[in-house]
Parts: sequence; C-alpha cells; structure tokens
Amino acid sequence: MSNFILTGLFTEGTTDNRFLESVVKRTLEDVAFDCTGDVDVELEIISISKTKLGFNEQVLEASKLAFEKYSILLLFVHTDADDKNDEYTFKSKIFPAQELLLSQKDATCCKNMVGIVPIQMTESWMIVDRDLLKSEIGIEESDAELGIHLDPETLKDPKGLIEGIIRLSKEGKTKRKRNKGLDISDLYQIIGQKVELSELEKLSSYLKFKNSLIEVLKELNFYHK
Repeated sequence: MSNFILTGLFTEGTTDNRFLESVVKRTLEDVAFDCTGDVDVELEIISISKTKLGFNEQVLEASKLAFEKYSILLLFVHTDADDKNDEYTFKSKIFPAQELLLSQKDATCCKNMVGIVPIQMTESWMIVDRDLLKSEIGIEESDAELGIHLDPETLKDPKGLIEGIIRLSKEGKTKRKRNKGLDISDLYQIIGQKVELSELEKLSSYLKFKNSLIEVLKELNFYHK
C-alpha cells in the first residue's frame, strides 16, 4: 500500500508559481523515490489575498487554507533573498514563520514547512542551465558574451539579464521566428519543466531547500535513507 504526501506551494508571485511548481514537484518525486516503501506525492498551489498582511501572517493564512481545503501535510514557502546570501531572509522571514506555525495550538493549519529561498531571486535558478536558457530564447552567443558565465547566485539582477538576452535575440541575426514575440513570462514554466535537477544542485540555495525537505520527511518517518 502506498503512502500519500499531499503538499502545498506558497510563493511571492504568479511567475514564481510557473517556475517553481514543476521544480518543487519533481524534487519531491525525486526525494520520495528514496523514501521507505511506495510513496505518492501531490502538490497544490496555494493562493491567498495578501492585502495588509505581513510575511508571517501570509504564511499562516496560506497554511490554514491549505490545511482546511486540501489537508496538506507539508507547506513549501518561497521568498527571494534579494541579496548575495540568504542569512537575513531566513532569520527575518523563514524561521519566524516556522515558529508561528508551530505555536498554533489548534489543528487548524499545517505546521510542517520547508523554505525555498533563491539567492538573489528565482531567476538565478533559471540561469543555471545556460544551454537550455539559450535554446529556449533562440540565441547562439557565448555564455561570456551574454554575461551568464558566472555563478548565477552572484548575479545581482538575473531577471534583468534574461530580459536583456531576449532583447538581443530579437535584434540579432541569430533570432528565430518562433521567438519573435518571446517575453520572459513565457520562460518560467517551460524552463521549470525542463531544467535538470542535477543542474539546480549546483546552487547552494537549491541544495538547502532539498536537504530541508529530506529532514522534514525524516521527521515524518517517510525518509530513512
């Protein structure tokens, strides 16, 4: 008999959902493969009204909705670091949000949480597979010429960099007709679906997310590797 892990994903915005939904689901499936016995996983996107709510309050509301509507066991919470490291974001957002969930006395929310904090921003994860990014945009310049040869987590504005590459692809002789109207919003879902997890594992922030997931599954007695 299979065990079932129902999870929820709460992100900063809709574009983050487009990219992270597939990445998180595939990571969950990858980790579940090493769990004891047969484990089936499912992921639900959790959307709430964020008006006048601080980060902790947003996470609590998302956790309550996810628990009441889907009976989720685990909530993934995304927020960008917007910095060269994730220390401040974990201290000021992720850890306090986890403490708030754990402090809830009634069984009205999901208390198991895994933070997803890309260093700089989500778009840094999109750059890690450079060949995939260039293929989808339709451009043949070298990584160095495009400014994507460095560690993606050291790039201050990865979103702006991707947008610049898209503009260049429309101006240059290497552009493809199918990408004539390409916008960065078109890339989130397709790269999220295609990027290799082995490429993402080159990023410290992705590894932190994956290892945190494994630790929570150990605590829930799913993972015993």
